[in-house]
Amino acid sequence: MPQPLSSDPAADAVTLAPPAPAATWQPRQVILFSGHMMDRPGRNPPRFPPAKLSAAANRIAAELDRFGAGPDDLGLSQAAAGGDLLFLEACLERGVRCQVLLPFEEGEFLRRSVLPCDLGEQWRDRFLAIRETLRRQEQVEGMRIMPSALQPGAEEDDPFERCNLWLLDTALGWGAERLRCLTLWDGGGGDGPGGTAHMVDEVRRHSDQVRCIDPHTL
Repeated sequence: MPQPLSSDPAADAVTLAPPAPAATWQPRQVILFSGHMMDRPGRNPPRFPPAKLSAAANRIAAELDRFGAGPDDLGLSQAAAGGDLLFLEACLERGVRCQVLLPFEEGEFLRRSVLPCDLGEQWRDRFLAIRETLRRQEQVEGMRIMPSALQPGAEEDDPFERCNLWLLDTALGWGAERLRCLTLWDGGGGDGPGGTAHMVDEVRRHSDQVRCIDPHTL
């Protein structure tokens, strides 16, 4: 059974995911994804506009192929419009089992992290399609909601940062040696707390297995 391996007492106090469901299945590798959301309409300067969508999907798919990702592996991410959903779609195409961890109940997550983006209605449809696929998945619970799965955090905790730590701790629970991190990230800070920069900083405390796709190169 996977157990949390975080060495940070503060992180332990914030989240630590419960063990995975009882099963004999163990992932060969755990691919943790974090990436930019699709830009909101009118974002200036643009960071991940719709014009880069196809190229980003191709690069994410290519990186998964470099990992040799397949049915023996587990993919972990949120499910925001943009990089997250592209990653999940590419994983599912390769038979990778996936687990989505959301910082809010589904309706609030859609309002905050899906619908405001360019092509928001289309992203919502993609989110719902992935949700239905994950419901039929075996071995790993497909979607977990932080307010339901974890005890309430401290009042000052940012929910996006807390969800990043939950994702990382879930990945580490399978063993740090299995962790691989893939990002769609320009190397800069985010538009708010809990972005990809925060995730990369936390992952690098445990592993050097981080691959970054810079949207400027797409």
